[in-house]
Amino acid sequence: MPPPVRLALNTLLMSVMALAATSAWSWSNHAQGSWPALAAMPELAREAPVKVESLETFLSAQGDKLAALLAQEEQWARQHVPTYPPLPDALRWRNDAAAPGTPRDRFVAALRLNPASRLSLFMQLPPGVAALGRPTLPWQQVTSLERDEKIKKQLFLALREGQEVAVLDVLATASDEPDYGLDIGLWQDNQTAHGQRYAMGKQPFGNPALEFATQAPLHMGFFHESAIIYKAAPFLQRTYPEYRVHLYATLARFALDNGHPYWGWRFAGWALHYLQDLTQPYHARVLPGVGVASMLWINALDIVGFGGAKTRAVTRVSNRHLVIENYQLNRLTQASLARAGQATGAADAPMPALMRALADTAGDAGLVYSPAAIRSVITRDAVARADTLDAALERHVPARFISDPGYTFGETEPEPDLALLLAAQGEAVTRALDASLAELLGAFGRHSRAFVRSLLKPAR
Repeated sequence: MPPPVRLALNTLLMSVMALAATSAWSWSNHAQGSWPALAAMPELAREAPVKVESLETFLSAQGDKLAALLAQEEQWARQHVPTYPPLPDALRWRNDAAAPGTPRDRFVAALRLNPASRLSLFMQLPPGVAALGRPTLPWQQVTSLERDEKIKKQLFLALREGQEVAVLDVLATASDEPDYGLDIGLWQDNQTAHGQRYAMGKQPFGNPALEFATQAPLHMGFFHESAIIYKAAPFLQRTYPEYRVHLYATLARFALDNGHPYWGWRFAGWALHYLQDLTQPYHARVLPGVGVASMLWINALDIVGFGGAKTRAVTRVSNRHLVIENYQLNRLTQASLARAGQATGAADAPMPALMRALADTAGDAGLVYSPAAIRSVITRDAVARADTLDAALERHVPARFISDPGYTFGETEPEPDLALLLAAQGEAVTRALDASLAELLGAFGRHSRAFVRSLLKPAR
């Protein structure tokens, strides 16, 4: 590929990823999907409630063992995650009272988390479920994000150490937690002190000055693009969900094996988040609906001065990413509210359709989680569904939301409730979009259950 062509294609993909990274929510509320998906596991229901435990208590009890565990985990990441940026020796976990900072500070640094991460003791409640006099926690004590309008609509219970809580609630709540600021500001060019310390390098894509965009390279995984795309844009290979999943899965197994089930299942929920992110096609494919030949044609037009196609491609991927997440969030919220209403009605009331998709265990047989499944199964499934999803959005969503290069979803006008807006266009539209969404949520449920089963094996 001639250098000018490679440079121009790199510029196109950088522009695409800059906008895509601003919409790195993937699924807008993971807990809403995790509850029905994991409630379908009778083996999980048999797990006894666990006692809530502070992070400080966990570290105090297991600090010595953690040093060897995290050292082994660092070696795994260096050997198995391409382009992994090694952890600086100064940040390795030390259970030493003479070491600088508190145990919590040192643990956060060893995991390369945002130091502002709240890590509070809390539980999210599903839409329509009331606190019923139980103490609640303000959203500011759950997330470090300053611009998070969605979380303000959620209800959180305050938990206390020693209190018992169901494993399902720990998992579901924790599966949403990585979107509360854990991965913010980790890169060298994010203008943060921890970004300088963590030695992750410069942010591969996205705007390093936009708070939420900084988490994108840890929540996206582009493992199935063509060789020519990787040659033009090698930054696409600097994505690290595998690092996060394996790290948190390792901590989960360790905590479960050593008598700390609350943190075992909370770490497991963190790992689930990244797996679930990768079931969303816009987190596993750079330009759904656009083939390599079309990308090269868009690039050629841009080289000769016709940049309109590039502008349309960039806006297209960002808006469609946000549209499917908006529709998913609002449809699942509707389903959760309906389910909550049914709880006070007939015991045999039918489960809403999208919840049935999440809870459908028909495809579970023979599905076994392993670290290799992230590339070989989970993201491959998502990529295979990408073009079909994109075509469904093209057919059923008004063009201004998904095709107008002058329209930025959520900024040109207040973000609409697409579930209500599209329902007004007729049942056929909702049915068609729900069918596409149900396929994605089915994969979300299957892969979530496979991962949790890997922690429930008797060998644990």
